[in-house]
Amino acid sequence: MFLSCLSRFKTALAGWLAAIMLSSQAMAAENAINSGDTAWILTATALVLFMTLPGLALFYAGLVQAKNVVSVLMHHFAIAALMSVLWVMAGYSLAFSGDGDWVGDLGKLFMTNVTVDAMHDSIPESVFAAFQMTFAIITPALIIGAYVERMKFAAILIFSALWLLAVYAPVTHWVWGGGIMAGWGVMDFAGGIVVHATAGTAAVVCALVIGKRRVFPRSVQPPHSPILTMIGASMLWVGWFGFNGGSALGAGSGAGMAILVTHIAAATASLVWMVIEWARFGRPSLIGIVTGMVAGLATVTPASGYIGVPGGLILGLVGGVACYIAVELVRVRMRIDDSLDVFAVHGVGGIIGSLLVAYLALPAFGGLGLADGTSAGWQFIVQLAAVAITVVWTMIASYVILKIAAMLVGLRVEQQDEIEGLDLSQHGERGYHNS
Repeated sequence: MFLSCLSRFKTALAGWLAAIMLSSQAMAAENAINSGDTAWILTATALVLFMTLPGLALFYAGLVQAKNVVSVLMHHFAIAALMSVLWVMAGYSLAFSGDGDWVGDLGKLFMTNVTVDAMHDSIPESVFAAFQMTFAIITPALIIGAYVERMKFAAILIFSALWLLAVYAPVTHWVWGGGIMAGWGVMDFAGGIVVHATAGTAAVVCALVIGKRRVFPRSVQPPHSPILTMIGASMLWVGWFGFNGGSALGAGSGAGMAILVTHIAAATASLVWMVIEWARFGRPSLIGIVTGMVAGLATVTPASGYIGVPGGLILGLVGGVACYIAVELVRVRMRIDDSLDVFAVHGVGGIIGSLLVAYLALPAFGGLGLADGTSAGWQFIVQLAAVAITVVWTMIASYVILKIAAMLVGLRVEQQDEIEGLDLSQHGERGYHNS
């Protein structure tokens, strides 16, 4: 009798212990999700999407002729939709799965295993994947500025789709997905290399392969609506807080400092651009000051999580001056019709920030410091190598993709369509109707 009771007691005790362990494991999993971090990255995801729709769309739309405004808005909206689907299908897996040096595997094709319980650090993996999706949307959207007013819509879709899979996803894996450059210790907090260097380089390739606008450079019309451009630029400025602050992947002091230095760099570069124009032409322009803001934001992006306020001021100053000079060099001296200065602003800014972070991250400039045993000189070499490899690969892949699109549908609209405007010739709509 006694042995029977003892046996039942042991069985019950084992059951209670198992239940307690399961409950503890469930509580641990529940506690592993940081609700504050999750809420912030959800917000940042919305902010980064807001940068493209409608921020970048309006920014670019105001810069083109009135007869092409609908086409620019259409480009952004279609790219946002197409990149989202491709990101779920294969882009996320190529960027953030596997341990290969150069590209991810297909272990998360169609986001397999990204379940409601899957985690990425302190946030759900679904939130991380959505946040990264918004970066995959805005990067090919930036390139639109290089080919506005002359590229076929079908060719844009083909180019953007192949570019996401062949350029953006692999480079993302190199830097953020545990690939070759992550192993080197490259510093790219929010996309100076992944976003701005790739988009800027691709923009130059597009401008050269597709060719100049029919009226470039002598008869290029001024921006048809500085008002739309300013509104879009303001949305970009606000959205960039999610872009850089969200890249901390948490709602802590790192996100706070990233937002602060981002704002300071943007403000500084805006004033720098305004002063240069004022001194050179006798009056500052609205287009100029908002372009300076974008230059400052692009320049601070790769460094934003590693620097302090002095670094933000320096990058705003350097980015404003360097990007202004780059616009003059590319557009006026070299006569490359990168129509909305994507390379000069985003490419040059992102590359400068990616290189200078090696020094501005030092405590002497208020930064967080470099990895143990790493000198600023060595970190600069790492940054330079990462930028060089990224630029070369982007050039080669972008050229090949453009040639593929040319064989399939052709790249450029007919001359009469360009004269008429892409709004009517490509989409059958007008942005404005004369009363």
